[in-house]
Amino acid sequence: MIGWLMNFSVCIPTLNARATWTELTAALENQTAIPEEIIVVDSESDDGTAELAERKGFRVVRIARRDFRHGATRQLAADMAAHGDFIVYLTQDAILANPDALSALLRSFDNPEVGAAYGRQLPRKGARPIETHARLFNYPPVSELRSAESIASIGFKAAFLSNSFGAYRRTALQAVGGFPLEVNFGEDVVVGARLITQGWRIAYVSDALVFHSHNYTWSQEFQRYKSIGALHREHRWLLQVLGGPSKEGLRFVKSEIQMLAVSAPHLIPSAMIRNACKFLGYRLGRFSVRE
Repeated sequence: MIGWLMNFSVCIPTLNARATWTELTAALENQTAIPEEIIVVDSESDDGTAELAERKGFRVVRIARRDFRHGATRQLAADMAAHGDFIVYLTQDAILANPDALSALLRSFDNPEVGAAYGRQLPRKGARPIETHARLFNYPPVSELRSAESIASIGFKAAFLSNSFGAYRRTALQAVGGFPLEVNFGEDVVVGARLITQGWRIAYVSDALVFHSHNYTWSQEFQRYKSIGALHREHRWLLQVLGGPSKEGLRFVKSEIQMLAVSAPHLIPSAMIRNACKFLGYRLGRFSVRE
């Protein structure tokens, strides 16, 4: 094994992760690249998650559920992972799909200009057509290396990252100020935008595979996009630097309808309502007065 691959930490925020724990840990233990440590930041799970992690020998820190923030909690994990040159983040429902998932992701850092990398998310087993399309659209089978120069051609997507299965070069993360502590949604996009505007590159690694998808309800989609809108309202510089996300949204809708027309035409009405919920949620979050 290449020596530097040993010099990384894996960080997993958890809240009642027992349902996916066996799959999650089995996939981690089956990796060809072995982390120096696995850090679990647990938000007062009441299903024994923290105890399961301790039995595995993971490093566990417990925080109050009310104190969880996507940005602050990931920064806490980064501060704890003081010895690794690279930090890999996983969510508790992201299951590494093959033994080389971590090594493939970390290999992207052979390029010294890469500050962050994320892998390809595949639909979970039993995923429904709308859920499946979202993963196939956002995580294509071709790898990509993005920088500030990419903004001219792909706009907002140039800064896209995902902490469900993503990694950071420690020095790059520190150079851009770490994760925004106050942000409770989209902390990865904020860091991604900071990275590319400060000269780093983001690698999308299509052969670093993980199973991860969600079957969101209409209400959940509304709330999710309301959070995205609020992020863009509170961090207006993202839109100023990257441009708006509307073109990508339209491309997504067209692609979704085309796929459903072939594979599941009966779901087209549901998809249209879902996309209306996204649009309304985003507009409410983006343009409402902050509470």
